[in-house]
Amino acid sequence: MRRTLKTLTAASLFAAPALAPLPAAAQTEVMLWHMEQPPHRVARIQELIDEFNAANPDVVVRQEPQNWGEIYAKAPAAVAAGAGPDMLFAIPDFAPILKDIGALAQVDDFVAELDAEHDFVDSAVEAYSYDGGVWAVPLYNMTMHLWYRPSVLEAAGVGLPTTWEEWRAAAEALTEDGQYGMGLPANRQLYTDQTVYSVMMNGGASEIYNEDGTLRFDTPETVEAYAFYDSMMEFSPPDAASWTWGEAEACFASRSCAMILQFTVISTYESQAEGDAADLGVAAIPVKEDAAEPGTIAYANAVMMLSPDEARREASQRFVSFLLEPGNYGRFLNMEPGLFMPVTATGAEDDSLWSDPMVQEYRGQIETVIANSANGKLFGFTSGRVFPAISAISAQNVLAETLQNVVVSGMAPAEAVAAGQARMQDLSE
Repeated sequence: MRRTLKTLTAASLFAAPALAPLPAAAQTEVMLWHMEQPPHRVARIQELIDEFNAANPDVVVRQEPQNWGEIYAKAPAAVAAGAGPDMLFAIPDFAPILKDIGALAQVDDFVAELDAEHDFVDSAVEAYSYDGGVWAVPLYNMTMHLWYRPSVLEAAGVGLPTTWEEWRAAAEALTEDGQYGMGLPANRQLYTDQTVYSVMMNGGASEIYNEDGTLRFDTPETVEAYAFYDSMMEFSPPDAASWTWGEAEACFASRSCAMILQFTVISTYESQAEGDAADLGVAAIPVKEDAAEPGTIAYANAVMMLSPDEARREASQRFVSFLLEPGNYGRFLNMEPGLFMPVTATGAEDDSLWSDPMVQEYRGQIETVIANSANGKLFGFTSGRVFPAISAISAQNVLAETLQNVVVSGMAPAEAVAAGQARMQDLSE
């Protein structure tokens, strides 16, 4: 027994002391909301989130896709209830809604830091700069274009239209044998706001505000743009009054529509149609005969920081910095090739953008998209000033509502546009 005790005592001299388990590293969880609902986009965002989380074990980023039909009401309600996201991908006219309820954190210093490293496109930052601050970090640019198949136009003996007169004639000639010449939406939804404004721009009606902030939507140029759009609906499918972006792409992919206005059709054309890059055309949107250069709706989507918590805001900024890094940024943009364009100089040169197989295949179309975007504008953000009241107008889709009054309700364009301005005035008060 003594030997045993002695042995135990000796052993105890050399045994490592028992260690208490280390506490788990504290993690900061942040929530991202975005409206990029298509599964392949959600999957790409998740891929990048997983990489970031693995490299940053003290942070856990999660995503919850939302939809455009609900977000204008859902986000402010969630913030008011203390259940809002930490980050929200959205567009310029959404920022004033959240800023006005005190939900947005200023990101001036963070944007300046990123600008020094990556060189933002100036206009992308300007759209979120007003009231003495910068209210979001630009992430990707979007512009709208005319998409078509050269072989379809050639078979019909139709040239690529550059004016409204040529465009309507082409749509009429291409409407035959179960094919519609032009696919245009007329739903009261964001997509219709975008197509309507693209037509307005090309008819000399890009400004809906005067310099003093008063409305100038009700003009002869706006009325003419709505009348022309209405005339083009004759060559669109009967269900176009309920379209969103996906229905337009499907119509083009299935050859039911010879031409459409869309940001991009590359993914659906590749996966659901023939995928022949040589027979996919993209061009500037036609202009009214006496108008100036062709233009298009264009705007930078950005990430808005909503968390009042300093740790979650810092973690969110780390994630945004990760997304904008070359090697990551191109893959982020290519969640939808040809749709999301870079807003930084380093991003425009990022190998991960241009090395994507689909981007390589459709590089000519994507370069045309980038060239067309040089004349891009967004309603309410056109004169170097930001008119925050535009957020209420956009939230209610007044441009699309005005079109529905013409296309669906049969109202004369002049009457509908006058009613549209009155509606904008009510929303702005």
